Amino acid sequence: MSELDALVVGGGVSGLVLAHYLAETGLAVEVWERDGRVGGKIKTISKQGYRLDNAASMVMNFQRELDGFIDSASLTASKRGRSSNNQRYILHAGRLQPAPASIGSLFNTPLLSTRAKLRLLAEPLIIRGTDPHESVADFVTRRLGQEFVSKVFEPYLSGPLASDVERAEAWSTMPRLTALEQRYGSLALGALLRRLKRRGTAARPEVFSFAGGMQTLIESLAERRGFAVRTGMAVVELRRVKKGWNVRAENDGVTTSLNCRQLVLCTPAYTAASLLQILDPEISRLLKTIDYAPVSVVHTGFERARINHPLDGSGFLLPANGGYLPNGCLWISSQFSDRAPTDRVLLTSYLGGARNPTAANCCENRCLHAVMPMLRELLGARGDPEMLHVARHRRALPLYHDDYSRRLAAIGERLEFLPGVHLGANYIGGVSIRDRILYANRLTARILHRHKQMSGTADLETAFELVPAMAAAR
Repeated sequence: MSELDALVVGGGVSGLVLAHYLAETGLAVEVWERDGRVGGKIKTISKQGYRLDNAASMVMNFQRELDGFIDSASLTASKRGRSSNNQRYILHAGRLQPAPASIGSLFNTPLLSTRAKLRLLAEPLIIRGTDPHESVADFVTRRLGQEFVSKVFEPYLSGPLASDVERAEAWSTMPRLTALEQRYGSLALGALLRRLKRRGTAARPEVFSFAGGMQTLIESLAERRGFAVRTGMAVVELRRVKKGWNVRAENDGVTTSLNCRQLVLCTPAYTAASLLQILDPEISRLLKTIDYAPVSVVHTGFERARINHPLDGSGFLLPANGGYLPNGCLWISSQFSDRAPTDRVLLTSYLGGARNPTAANCCENRCLHAVMPMLRELLGARGDPEMLHVARHRRALPLYHDDYSRRLAAIGERLEFLPGVHLGANYIGGVSIRDRILYANRLTARILHRHKQMSGTADLETAFELVPAMAAAR
């Protein structure tokens, strides 16, 4: 029977990035993926000359760790920066208004009333919160006022994160923002002091994709020689053995069995729950409480002359009371020039999320009817698109709702009884590509440390204590 240092179950971006980091340390690593291809929801297709990303379409970076990852994964030459015009808009009073991009711009934006702007001046005087499970709505209302919730944060939470601002746990959903309050006592003062402290050391903020779309990231990782990738491997059993774990999978009726010292489940929470049901029913139960939001990605391609709006930015978000079914729209071809043919534009709209989950189940024709009123009235679109493509994700994004951190901490405590088992999917540490890379970096350090300790241990019962999973989520 073959043996490995580490087996990663799940070949999405989380699993592939983790395998890359583990292989860089010298460990013998394999990735087992149930589907016939790796990448999970990340997939780039070409249609009528348009290049379409069916999930994440770009990476937002402000951490130097990502620079090192891009270099080590041989992706530097494929990297493509976004257009310099990155203005995002928010619908307000029937018009698209520029979203505030700095503290100073908050005092000039028409999104907020004079009263809300004056309320902002009191933010440094607000005392620290004490509820670790406070919702985003409660956190923002307490520090900035209710207008900030409905006009700024609600569109963002409902759009890119597909979450409910009233239920999303602030500590889990916005860890950098809540950390400012806990460390400095003020968001405004904390942001200023942190900027001064990091001057000259932090990575330059940038947004980028890759030549060929986001699938280039997946292909580059999967083709790396440092670890093996097996597709079509449906894991059916996890069993504890003397020096680690035995994993059994089936592929077209053929059973494969393998022993590994470190086992990492980079699968969705519901899949991990099924795999761990027999080993630890309580972990399984907790994982099953993690909900996912459905999202449909609606790509529309138009002749440039049929869109009146200058498309001078990255796109727009819609508030809950905006009067339109979608959550927002990205102007993809304004950001990356290779996404649409000459004299054409690619507009990508989003339906569903926690705000309106049933909208994600629409057929292609109904999706078109849902987005066209928005495109006509806000962007001046004339006629139907020449290209339409809908990518549906029944379980698109995990929702960091309610007492999320408490549940993850409980999962981490239970993992202490399963030495060598780790969880590495996007329900821990953030849902963006940037978050997945940073989390994989931190998880690699923990796995390597534990592997070195366990390599000299004959009996797993005397293995070291695992750090709860939430330690890396911050």
